[in-house]
Amino acid sequence: MKENKMLIYINEVLKNMPAGWLSITTHRLDIYDEKLAKVQFLQEFESLFNSNNYDATALNALPTAYDYIRLGHPLSCVLEWAIAKLQHVNAQNVISFDSKTIPVLAILRKNLFQNKKTQILYSGTLPTCFDVQTIQEVYGYHFELKQIEKGSEIPAFDGSTIFISEEHNIGDFNLHANIDFHIQLHAHLGSILVVNGEENEDYISDIQHVRRRETIAMTPANALIALKALTAQTTFDVNTTTVEPNKKLVVQAINKVTNTNTKALVASSGLSIQYAILMGLIHDALENHKGKTIKIIVPPNCYGGTNDQARRVAACLDNVDIVDLLVDGDNDMVQSIHSVLDQIASQDAVPYIIAEIPTNPRVEVPNLLELQEALTKQRKTPTGEIAIDPVFILDQTFCPNVHFLGEEDILSSVRTISFASGSKFPSGGKCTAGYCVGNQKTIALIEKIEKHLTLCDNEATALQYEILAEQLPSMKQRIIDAYKNTRAFVNFIHETLPEAKINFVSEELAEQGFTPSVFSLDLPTKGNTDEEKEAYKRKLNLKLIHLMISQIPNESKFCVSYGQLKGCYWTIPATSTQGTTKEGDKDYIVRASLSPNLDLEMHKKVFSEFVKSI
Repeated sequence: MKENKMLIYINEVLKNMPAGWLSITTHRLDIYDEKLAKVQFLQEFESLFNSNNYDATALNALPTAYDYIRLGHPLSCVLEWAIAKLQHVNAQNVISFDSKTIPVLAILRKNLFQNKKTQILYSGTLPTCFDVQTIQEVYGYHFELKQIEKGSEIPAFDGSTIFISEEHNIGDFNLHANIDFHIQLHAHLGSILVVNGEENEDYISDIQHVRRRETIAMTPANALIALKALTAQTTFDVNTTTVEPNKKLVVQAINKVTNTNTKALVASSGLSIQYAILMGLIHDALENHKGKTIKIIVPPNCYGGTNDQARRVAACLDNVDIVDLLVDGDNDMVQSIHSVLDQIASQDAVPYIIAEIPTNPRVEVPNLLELQEALTKQRKTPTGEIAIDPVFILDQTFCPNVHFLGEEDILSSVRTISFASGSKFPSGGKCTAGYCVGNQKTIALIEKIEKHLTLCDNEATALQYEILAEQLPSMKQRIIDAYKNTRAFVNFIHETLPEAKINFVSEELAEQGFTPSVFSLDLPTKGNTDEEKEAYKRKLNLKLIHLMISQIPNESKFCVSYGQLKGCYWTIPATSTQGTTKEGDKDYIVRASLSPNLDLEMHKKVFSEFVKSI
C-alpha cells in the first residue's frame, strides 16, 4: 500500500515538475547551499511527499540537488529515492550512473586501497565494453569474475561480492544477504547500484565521488524514462534512435572550430573525457615506455575537478606521480614548463602536461611562441638519450575557438590534445557532454583514448549529441557576443572601482582571438593585519555576489558555470572550483562570467550600488 502511494505521488510529480529539471544542467542556483548539496533536496522533497504536495510551485521551490549533473540532479535523486523506498533502504544507498562499468570500477578502486578481495558475479552477459584484461593491467584493479545462473545460490565470500544483472524493469532488486553491491544494467539508460548492508555504507561517499569525478549520474532524460517505467510498473522503452547523423554533425563542428581534421571524441562530461585522456595516455606509456615512471604535470590551483581527478588516478598506480606546474600570478607558465620538463628528462620519465589557456581563475595567457619552444625543446636523459617528448593536454573550456592544433597553428609540432567542458560554451548549459580532439601527432594516442572512453561507457548519449549538434554551430558567435558584454563590464568596474585588481585578457590578446567571457576580481580591502585584510575581503566578496543575486535574481546566479545562453554567473574559486585544492593554493577572489544575453545596464547599476555601500 505504501509503495502504491509513493508511485502515485511520483507520477503526479512528473506531471508538475519544473521544465528546468529536464532541460538545464542546474536548477535553482539562487537557493543552492553547497554544504547541504547532498541532502537538502531530498529532505525537502520527502517533506512534500509526506504532505502529498506535488504542486508545481512547491516543486520549483526545491533547492539545487548535488552539483551539475555529474554528481546528481533532481530527477536522478527522485529515481534513487523511489527505488530506495521500494527496497526499504536509505536513499543514499541507491546510486544511478550514466555508465554501466564505472560503478564496478568505483568499488574496485575502494577495495584497492583497502587491500580487499572482490568477486564479480553476473547473470547473462557482461557489457561488451567490460575489458577485463585492461581493467586489471592498466587500472590496477584485481577481482575474480564468475558467471552464474539467475536465482542460483550465492555463497559467502571473504571480501566484496558485486552482482551484475541486465534488466528491463526498473528498481526490481532482490537483495541477497551475500551480495554487497547489486548493479542493474539498463540498456541505453545506464545503471543503478544498490549498496547492501550497513557494513558497506562507508563505500557510499567514495562511490559518489567517482561518479562526480570520472562520469555522471544517469542523465535527466534517461532518469525520466526510468521513473515513468517505474510508476507504470512496466519495462522501459529501448531507444531505437540512431545517433550517427548527429554524431557526424558534432564531429564536423568540433573539427571546424578547432581547425582540425582528426578524429574528435565526445563524452558524457568534461571530466569523463579527461578521464579517458589520462587512462589512454597511461595505457600508451605502459606499452611504449615499459618500466618508466609517468608524470602527470598539473597546476595545483587549477579547476578542482581536473586537479582532483589527476591526483586520484595517480593514487591508484605505483608508476604514476603528480608534479605541480606553477602557472598563475607571480609564476610564468613557460618557465615552469622548462623547469619541470628538465627535471623529468633527468629522471627519464614520461611527461603529460595538463594546462588551461587562459588560466583559471587568473585568466592569463602565456607567450605562445615561448610555450611552443619550451614544449619542443629536445632534452637529454642522464645516459645521453633523447628524453621522451611531452604530451600537452590543453583545457580550452575558456576559449574553445582559438586554433592551436591545425597544421599551421602554434602547437602543430607538439603532441597536443585539446578538450573542453560541454556544459559551458559547446551546449550553452543544456547538457554536460565534453569533447577532445588532437593534432596529427596524436592520432595513435586518440585511438587509446577512445578505447578507454568505450571501456568506461562514458561516450555522450544520443540526446547529448543532439543538443551539441544544435548548439555548436552558433558557439563562435556566442563567444564573440559574451566577450563584448564582459569587456564592457570590466571597463565599467575599472572606472567605478579603480582600486580593484581585475584579471582579464588584454585588448592585444583579444585581437589574437583570446576572447573569454570570464574575469576575476580582487576587491580592495582594509585592516591592520594581513588576517584582518583577508577576512574583510572575503566578506566583501560574498556581499557583492549576494547583492547581484538578490537584485537580479532572473539573471545573476551563484555558480561556477560559464558560456551559458543567458545570465551572469558568480563564484569564489576557493569554495567552488577549487574545492579539493590545497588551502594554500586557493584563490579567495570573485570570479564572474557573462553570457551573450543579459541586462548589462542593470548589472552596472547594481555594481554601482555595491561601490557606494563600501
